[in-house]
Amino acid sequence: MQVTENRHLVAVTLAMAATLWVLLLVAAPWVAGQAGELGGVLYAIGALVCHQRPERSFHLGTVQLPVCARCLGGYAGVAAGLAAWAVASRWRRAPWTRVAAIRTLAASGLPTGLTVASAWLGVGDPSNAWRAALAVPLGVVGGAVLGAVSTDHLK
Repeated sequence: MQVTENRHLVAVTLAMAATLWVLLLVAAPWVAGQAGELGGVLYAIGALVCHQRPERSFHLGTVQLPVCARCLGGYAGVAAGLAAWAVASRWRRAPWTRVAAIRTLAASGLPTGLTVASAWLGVGDPSNAWRAALAVPLGVVGGAVLGAVSTDHLK
């Protein structure tokens, strides 16, 4: 029973860390104004994983967030997926197969893939709100897969 509790604690900790990351991303403009060094670190980390194009990013007031709308939606989805897994894993007994996880992950990536493809092909370029919203499913499933790995439910 102790091993199960420890794995559940890992899932909860990951969910809390992912939620904190999303909150820090949203608060980064304010943080940069209050504690410039920490704000600078948040923007530097954002630059490692995101193009940070202003026209594809949300702004708090006049200050751009450290990641684009699509990345923010994905991170929010990861936090939600990890939180959902942390709750569900308390009752889940059957393992999630790798094949099922990969299929679910691929299907959840379709909305994001379609928005990227449509922009590249010049067919349409969705708004930032749509980019963020359509990245959430991929993030949710990615978070659930991470949760499944952390609780040893992925076989």
